[in-house]
Amino acid sequence: MTKIGVMGMATETQPEADQRETARWAAGAASLVAVRNAGSSLDEVTASEASLQRFLRGLPGVDQVGAEARTAMLATRSIKAGSKLAALDLVVRMIDLTTLEGADTPGKIRSLCAKARHPDLTGADVPPVAAVCVYPDLVGTAKAALVGSPVAVAAVATAFPSGRAALGVKLADVRQAVADGADEIDMVIDRGAFLSGRYQLVLDEVRAVKEVCGSAHLKVILETGELATYDNVKRAGWLAMLGGADFIKTSTGKVTPAATLPVALVMLEAVRDFDAATGRRVGVKVAGGIRSAKDALRYLVVVHETAGEEWLDPDAFRFGASSLLNDVLMQRAKQLTGAYVRPDDFSQD
Repeated sequence: MTKIGVMGMATETQPEADQRETARWAAGAASLVAVRNAGSSLDEVTASEASLQRFLRGLPGVDQVGAEARTAMLATRSIKAGSKLAALDLVVRMIDLTTLEGADTPGKIRSLCAKARHPDLTGADVPPVAAVCVYPDLVGTAKAALVGSPVAVAAVATAFPSGRAALGVKLADVRQAVADGADEIDMVIDRGAFLSGRYQLVLDEVRAVKEVCGSAHLKVILETGELATYDNVKRAGWLAMLGGADFIKTSTGKVTPAATLPVALVMLEAVRDFDAATGRRVGVKVAGGIRSAKDALRYLVVVHETAGEEWLDPDAFRFGASSLLNDVLMQRAKQLTGAYVRPDDFSQD
């Protein structure tokens, strides 16, 4: 008999659940073995380029066919009607409402912040989003517009989206954003360095940015669409976490493909195994191409079935999106009234 899990998510039968738990612990154990093989502690793992190479290349490989088949299967799971409203509200609370356009203006940012605070002005009891995400020079505008609100201000930094700049320039970018009030920094890794095997350089940059962030949370963008393989996604995720990332993030949204369910699965397995190896929970942010409530709910199922219920929280999972919120609001209205509303019933900012 099928069980119903958190928020009414259909989960496996008991034998399936037992098999999944066995696989989960095996993956976590394999990561711990990789830590032990590379050195007696994570400090030793990151002590040199050689030890870092040994560790990252010693991580268990990703079964591409298995990852894609599992996410295809999970995408067929549904959330019971009685729990769907709660799931949609959770999606809203997980959104980093984003605008990253060259034509962004202070007026547009203020409108975005108003929507972030009160997503639905029709009076429906809709929670605020997690954060607004903007370019560094607009952090001050966003911060002023969100005074008294729980909505955080996130800034992309470190020569977003390419990451091609000297370290001093990247750190100055972060310092200014933090000084202007950024609560979160979304940095990009140097993909050229990563793909050429210069892991220590990538690690050192993440650590340097983390130090400059101070109390601001650090999300590290892997730009998975440029990493070519799931094994590289896994290695880059571990590298970011070893550098102190509070979140690992799929994409800038400027490269195709961006977020996909299999990539999210690989990253969720990585944060789950990192937690098992170190006791530190790191979040995952998926960004780029997630536009519908249906897609967002599929990601929640993958989160629940891969990392576990602890990650079904805005402190551990985020959606970076601009158009997703309106579709979620439309689906939410359908749940409440039984009728679909028009897209233009909601603001487009």
